[in-house]
Amino acid sequence: MAKYLLLKHYRGAPVPANDVPMDQWTPAEVSAHIEFMGDFADRLKETGEFVDAQALAPEGTFVRYDGEGRPPVTDGPFAETKDLIAGWMVIDVDTYDRALELAGELSAAPGAGGEPIHEWLELRPFMGEPPVITE
Repeated sequence: MAKYLLLKHYRGAPVPANDVPMDQWTPAEVSAHIEFMGDFADRLKETGEFVDAQALAPEGTFVRYDGEGRPPVTDGPFAETKDLIAGWMVIDVDTYDRALELAGELSAAPGAGGEPIHEWLELRPFMGEPPVITE
């Protein structure tokens, strides 16, 4: 089994076919989308392929260590993760092809008008064991 991260983006990915922002959906459309996501996760739980899924709020803070006694740097001039990542799902599947299949299915979650979003999801494998460096 190999773990993959399916990333849902607010911005930064190619534009989906049904490109209506969620804040413009009706309450029924939002509920249908959330129900689809829950049903998808439940099905993967039954097959043992589900690991975790979370939605992220759009607000957040970008922080880094900037030296002893110095304040962290926040909200720099670059695109931030909070602008890009809407949420994620972690799956544990037998093959890369299965990960592609599930990502494609998840991409069809309903959006505005009840139509599939056809959103682009980023599929990233988890790293295996870190390399051992010998000198």
